[in-house]
Amino acid sequence: MSDRDEKLLPEQEPTLVGSPGTVDAPFADVEIEGAIDENQRSYSQSQLVLRRLIRHRGAMISLIILLFIAVVALTSIGFAGIPGWWGKDYTRAAPVLNKGRPTLSLFPPAFGEHPFGQDNTGKDYFALTMRGTQISLLIAFVVGILSTFIGTIVGGLAGYYRGWIESVLMRLTDLFIIIPLLVLAAVLGKIAAGWGIWGLSLMLAIVTWTGLARLVRGEVLSLREREFVASARAIGTRPRRIIFKHILPNTIGVIIVSATLLIASAILLETALSYLGFGVRPPDVSLGRLISDYQNSFATRPWLFWWPGMLILAIALTVNFIGDGLRDAFDPRQNRSVD
Repeated sequence: MSDRDEKLLPEQEPTLVGSPGTVDAPFADVEIEGAIDENQRSYSQSQLVLRRLIRHRGAMISLIILLFIAVVALTSIGFAGIPGWWGKDYTRAAPVLNKGRPTLSLFPPAFGEHPFGQDNTGKDYFALTMRGTQISLLIAFVVGILSTFIGTIVGGLAGYYRGWIESVLMRLTDLFIIIPLLVLAAVLGKIAAGWGIWGLSLMLAIVTWTGLARLVRGEVLSLREREFVASARAIGTRPRRIIFKHILPNTIGVIIVSATLLIASAILLETALSYLGFGVRPPDVSLGRLISDYQNSFATRPWLFWWPGMLILAIALTVNFIGDGLRDAFDPRQNRSVD
């Protein structure tokens, strides 16, 4: 056997990284570049977003507070015919006890018969406030969902088709933007006065979708030039499928964050309209309606003003903090550890 053949024998080949059978001592401390750490984990995009959101303390605390408010409002006086654990009806008058003062106490802890007090006619104000919270949350979430749907469709179509379609849709968007929001909402709220809370929600959604439409259009304008969209066009994929199956799913981060901010804006807009008398009409009540009805009692019985006011502030702040957490979670430049 020649010297050349002896050098090629497998049993005499050197082994790297100090494994058994290493014959060349200088290679013992060499590490293979790109070796996979068995403790290193890989996550999908949705898992990364969820883990970042969970690690956002402000968003998590706000989510817990918002869920607590919603659960108490829905279960205390009941909803949609389902009875609640609070025994008093928000529509029933009763004798006014202790000038309607709240019986809620922290030191010593006590809930009492009327924790939030009573109004002028003796109605339990806790039940009234919980009913107002139900209506305000319902309107806010319905407006958020409807306006998100309208804004996504308008922005997606305008960004993908361009040309005259984009011109028409964007000029329509500009028309809604230049009219003061509160004035436009008040006019539409007056038109929907007899349609109940669902009609009011629809009218508010019609005037609050414009900001999201512009954001989605900008994202679609960028995504429509990407390679995966060009490939879909090349194989004959219909534009509708490209928009809804390929482009819009890649804008989900912008859409979700904007939807949460729309919910916060909707509850403040509904509060303003109800305070001015263009929102929720009797016999229904909302948090803004309660503030409007009892604003004259601010000096003598301030609790009739503060309870709905604090709930409006809490809901608006928690939704905004959740939106901030979602924005940070969807941000690809986020540097927080997810291990």
